[in-house]
Amino acid sequence: MVKRNKRNWFRHGSWWKRLRNNRKYRDVLFRHLFREKKDLLELYNALNGSTYQNLEELEVITMEDVIFMKMKNDLSFMIGNTLNLYEHQSTWNANMPLRGMLYFAQQFEGLLASREDDIYGTKRVELPTPVYIVFYNGAGMQTDNLLLYLSDAFPTGRGSGCLECTCEVLNINRGYNRALMEKCHRLWEYSEFSSEIEENIKKGMRREEAVHTAIDTCIEKGILRDILVKQKAEVLHMILTEYDEKKHFRTLFREGKEEGIKEGMEKGIEKGIEIGLTRGREENRRELVRKKLAKGKPVPAIAEELEEDVSVIEEIVNDLNA
Repeated sequence: MVKRNKRNWFRHGSWWKRLRNNRKYRDVLFRHLFREKKDLLELYNALNGSTYQNLEELEVITMEDVIFMKMKNDLSFMIGNTLNLYEHQSTWNANMPLRGMLYFAQQFEGLLASREDDIYGTKRVELPTPVYIVFYNGAGMQTDNLLLYLSDAFPTGRGSGCLECTCEVLNINRGYNRALMEKCHRLWEYSEFSSEIEENIKKGMRREEAVHTAIDTCIEKGILRDILVKQKAEVLHMILTEYDEKKHFRTLFREGKEEGIKEGMEKGIEKGIEIGLTRGREENRRELVRKKLAKGKPVPAIAEELEEDVSVIEEIVNDLNA
């Protein structure tokens, strides 16, 4: 068997083949900002209190041009003995631990295949420690961080069952996780830029105007200046494209819901008509049987005339005599 390139282990396996042909999505700003190893390494060091300096020690394994579980896979990388998944969220999702568990399972599948490990052998197979962190800048979170558990989804509750996956959610809205922001300047810049957009929207600006204004304001303040000056049009397009995609999916959901209700009503009407016709036929048959009985006809003769089984006519007769 040919050895697979270790650097591409995450690309191999049946799951990758299923995913690689999905439609292409433009990178969101968060992933765009941390696409450079130096910025990603700074973020990792800030989170872990580590002092890694050698960029070659960080191996980016983010799946390009695919959607994993209908979500953008933001940043995934190996460093030391850890497999890290960093995701950005602007809307709350209670299923993040489940998504993380499925993601890591697929990554481990690719790793085992690339190393040709025998999971049925006597020797323990070594795996990198999985770490799942979500950077959240949406509404509703009032603390610096939360830890979500996969087992919360089980009927028996947290800590039950034989399987667990945790997801640490970090609040990166303005004013939260100050110590982390001080250690990672790029993350602080992203938080400030996002906050500027939201503040402009609260002032009544349209989405596009809010983004334009936030870009100009941040350039003046020196926030993300190196990115916004050189890539202003690209950043604007990324943000508005992401917003339009979310709006598009919400519209599809609403239209699908309305269509479902309409279809349900139509099927309900059809079912009602069918039930009405069935009941009408049954009443008509009962009336015919009653008239024939009044004329003194025996049950076998009635069954023959109405082209029904004798047992059916007997049941109707018993019902009429009840």
